Amino acid sequence: MARDNAFNFSAGPSVMPLPALESARDQLPDYMGSGVSVMEMSHRSKQFQEIFDSTKLKLRTLMQVPETHDILFLQGGATLQFAAIPMNLLEGGCADYAITGNFSKKAAQEAEKYGSVHIACDSSPTGHDRIPSQEELDCTEVAKYFYYCANNTVYGTEWQYVPRVSAPLVCDMSSDILSYPVDVSRFGLIYAGAQKNMAPAGLTVVIVDKSLLGREMAITPQVMSYKILSEHDSMLNTPPCWCIYMLGLTLDWVRAQGGVEAMDALRRERAALLYDFLDNSRLFKAHALPGSRSFMNVTFSTGNSDLDAEFVKASSARGFLNLKGHKVAGGMRASIYNAMPVEGVKKLVNYMKEFELSHV
Repeated sequence: MARDNAFNFSAGPSVMPLPALESARDQLPDYMGSGVSVMEMSHRSKQFQEIFDSTKLKLRTLMQVPETHDILFLQGGATLQFAAIPMNLLEGGCADYAITGNFSKKAAQEAEKYGSVHIACDSSPTGHDRIPSQEELDCTEVAKYFYYCANNTVYGTEWQYVPRVSAPLVCDMSSDILSYPVDVSRFGLIYAGAQKNMAPAGLTVVIVDKSLLGREMAITPQVMSYKILSEHDSMLNTPPCWCIYMLGLTLDWVRAQGGVEAMDALRRERAALLYDFLDNSRLFKAHALPGSRSFMNVTFSTGNSDLDAEFVKASSARGFLNLKGHKVAGGMRASIYNAMPVEGVKKLVNYMKEFELSHV
């Protein structure tokens, strides 16, 4: 199946902007006349330092990251941060965690190894179909930080507000970073695995308030110490060079589209197409409740697992790829990240209408 006939709805690694892929293709064997590929380039070389500095500046500019915060390009995925965050910030004390899905639960379980975890809210009793309101948050007065995951890829919910708490905000933005404007100054730490909206898998971006550096536990490995990593400008060891390069190309594309403001408008348009259909469908039903619905991951089902499987198989044959839901949630999931064209969502909705007519 040719790329022109396919739309990739994978939750991650996910669809990337075609212009970024084409630029990488053209420069793959010989980057800018250097005689080597970025894949072969020393991370200590002048050429890669220019790529690194340029990418970091592009991200700082697009997200309007203030100088009070440092940007780190790390490895280990978002999962490594489940441990790095408490090791660096918990200081043996207590932290508040909002459990609104699969990965925030895993983060809380990991943090319990390094200190006390207080569950500020838990949406599991209703199958993680909603985000608790500000009034429902039960925060402690002594918390070292408040942790939440902005977008739940498994169940398809997303925080439509930034929690108002007294402790530093720590947020996993892996699946919705760069899709809307963020006031970074409100956060102690933001982190994101790159494989949704930024770059291929292998890069983790951490944006951390410099005032939080130097609080790590004595047992913290140096490759997980934000202070040491910041002092070495993410070059304590060999960074994920190719992924950093690809991030730079993706950021060029985001800027050319009109920045995060344009991405925000597009995410709303794509999501509205799907949710409007689902809310009026006689066959498909959305999992997440209005007011908590993700703009990035639309989860739905027919209510019949056999029919769900039939839809996934048939849709794949039509070029709508990776619509099977996460194993924990079942059903279907259409991940509509920044690089998903509106056309792809329109065609998916048209096919869903066709499938519905033949099964109702």
